[in-house]
Amino acid sequence: MKIAISQISPKLSRNNFSLHKMEISKAIPNADIIVFPELSLNGYMLMDSVYEDAFFLEELSVFEDLSRDIDIIIGAATKEAHKIFNSALYFSQGKLLSIHHKNILPNYGMFQEARFFFRGESVNSFETQFGRAIMIVCEDLWSSGIIDYIATQKPALVYVIANSPAREFNNNELGIEKKWDKILSTAAILSGSHVVFANRVGFEDGLGFWGGSKIINPAGEVISQALLFDREQLFGTISHGISSVKKYLLRTN
Repeated sequence: MKIAISQISPKLSRNNFSLHKMEISKAIPNADIIVFPELSLNGYMLMDSVYEDAFFLEELSVFEDLSRDIDIIIGAATKEAHKIFNSALYFSQGKLLSIHHKNILPNYGMFQEARFFFRGESVNSFETQFGRAIMIVCEDLWSSGIIDYIATQKPALVYVIANSPAREFNNNELGIEKKWDKILSTAAILSGSHVVFANRVGFEDGLGFWGGSKIINPAGEVISQALLFDREQLFGTISHGISSVKKYLLRTN
């Protein structure tokens, strides 16, 4: 299975469709699935504009058509009745296969998501042509309850899409990246899954996003990683048919 992670810098607007189409077109010859970061269709610092910029699901049908050639995961602000969610959406073989609404909405310091989004109420595994998968959004993975759920489900793949701002610079190291590495590796080891982390780059209203997208194997090891602070389409190859025994050996050797 070949994975493309599009580490992009989206505009703070609804006008990111052409960027996604370009990235998908580049990936199709080399990948079975392409993964975009959190809120890749909108940008992060939406604030009050979220009410105008969020998408009804029918507005995203273009990705159903595009997914006939490659599976696609995007991040978007979505509308359902009177509620707006921070969502991850999985398109495959011409249809919307699954949608996850972010459960854990940070509301401290630089983060104000709980002011503008409704929180999702669950995390669900779902079947894909590459095995069972789980999608979560950024802060969700910092919840012990969600990590416990992932560990019990033991999916083939865990997709984590994020908008993580750069912070904690110490001795030429990026502290937030080190924390993410630990939590991503923990999730991979406990679940015996490959974990795909897609983080954005670029700047919005004083926030700088660090990128560093990566793929982690069931042993908690990084097997492919993107640049820090720069746009990149990262490619990685994994065995989606890996057996439980092989996963166990990876975790224990």
